[in-house]
Amino acid sequence: MEQKAVDVLVVGYGPVGQMLAILLGSKGYKVAVYERQKSAYPLPRAVCMDHEIYRAVMAAGAGKTLTQLSAPSPRYQWFNAKWEMLLDIDWTVESVSGGPEAHFFHQPSLEAAFDARVRTLPNVELNLGWEAVSVDADANRPSVNFRRKPDETEQTVSAKYVIGADGANSFIRNSVGIEWHNRGFEADWLVVDVLVNEGVHLDVPSAGQLCDPVRPTTFVPGGIFKGREIRRWEFMRLPSESKQEIEGEANVWRLLSKWVSPSQAVLVRHAVYTFKSLSASSWRRNNVFIAGDAAHLMPPFMGQGMCSGLRDAFNLSWKLDAVMKGLATEGILDTYETERKPHADQIIDISMHLGEIVCVADAEKAAARDRSYKDGTAAPPPKFPILQEGLLDHQDAGSELAGRLGPHAQLCINGKAGRMDEIFGNGFMLLLRDASAADVLSTAGIAALTRLGTRIVEFSADERPNKAHDVDGTLSAFFDRHAINALLVRPDFYIYAASKEANAIAASVDRLLASMTHDAPVHASAA
Repeated sequence: MEQKAVDVLVVGYGPVGQMLAILLGSKGYKVAVYERQKSAYPLPRAVCMDHEIYRAVMAAGAGKTLTQLSAPSPRYQWFNAKWEMLLDIDWTVESVSGGPEAHFFHQPSLEAAFDARVRTLPNVELNLGWEAVSVDADANRPSVNFRRKPDETEQTVSAKYVIGADGANSFIRNSVGIEWHNRGFEADWLVVDVLVNEGVHLDVPSAGQLCDPVRPTTFVPGGIFKGREIRRWEFMRLPSESKQEIEGEANVWRLLSKWVSPSQAVLVRHAVYTFKSLSASSWRRNNVFIAGDAAHLMPPFMGQGMCSGLRDAFNLSWKLDAVMKGLATEGILDTYETERKPHADQIIDISMHLGEIVCVADAEKAAARDRSYKDGTAAPPPKFPILQEGLLDHQDAGSELAGRLGPHAQLCINGKAGRMDEIFGNGFMLLLRDASAADVLSTAGIAALTRLGTRIVEFSADERPNKAHDVDGTLSAFFDRHAINALLVRPDFYIYAASKEANAIAASVDRLLASMTHDAPVHASAA
């Protein structure tokens, strides 16, 4: 049996596994990826990408492709059977990441772009058609045995870290004994995608839910494929129907008939899926981690399934990088679950709340629901979560910002213009509006931040030599709104600390270094 040793072993090659390979491979680590399927799944699954993930994917180098396969989200509107508005979620507003709150995209095209990027990385080894058959979660160096069909060739791969991104039926999760908890939501829905013919404009609402007990229905964009629009409909299976009855092609076109006809579009796919809510009891066994659908599964009503998985990849990858570079202790890896699990669980709760609004097939219950929205007694959806615990500094006066996404802006410095990540790269960033804030950092403090790859960026509302010009005023407005002068942002764009007073940032830097390395303070005022 062949044996290999790598830095990171990724099991699963969907969007989450692909992104892990890109993020860790681009840092120079020896990464092995194993996937049991021999080729990519050719049909769309996820269609919605929120502003955070759109921003992160752009920063990962897929910006040009992303703009070709996606379109900005319209408003996400929920109607009752009479087409009276129940909910109006405005995804068109400017987000903290810049641009609208969400985009709709074509997943197979996105995965093709990710795959192309992975294949440019010589230190990433891609193995398709290999199935994991056993896992040893050894505390020092875990390993996984793989078997390839049809020749039954076997390989054993050991790694410093193993990441199971192998889907809801995760072999990695099950093999290391992590429990899979059912959160209580389950409903069968027929998912239908059509490719709209060239020159055809469909007279349908842009994006929303028809909460009609006769047939609860979802209608949303499905992104762009080779310049043509894809549209998605989802129809809830009624208690009186079987799966076989609802997914027959003749029945599919009957359900679509009020929206689109065969002369206007081509049927791309139609299949019944069981929407569920599931959550792993833990996300780590020694140096074996799980991510994406292996860690959480949610109904699609918030469009957050793939988004949550990619958040896992961005969160875990920068921490693994810090540990493998010797810039942080192993303890930082505990914050992966501390931060991501509650966040994902809360998004599952929101998705379930929205699902319970639309998944009503009883006329009396639907009427009661409608009345509650008309008279204002309906419970609002829970707010979108922020990070509550983990690698965050809650001690200064600006601590309410810790755990929230930092602002994204267009900057120009010494004639070079672009997005923040284009100019300064992906890593820790210390944003300063008050020049005196930089003066309170000791030489040792600046050196420690530099070792972490931190970019110290002084910005101004106008053009000045060696300072970043806040071209559209985004940073200045954010700093004004929160009355701060310094912002320390993590590589995954979450705010570690915000400071109203210039000298407070030095103490935040010390707390960051202590959390990552357990080193003594480098600023006397924080000792």
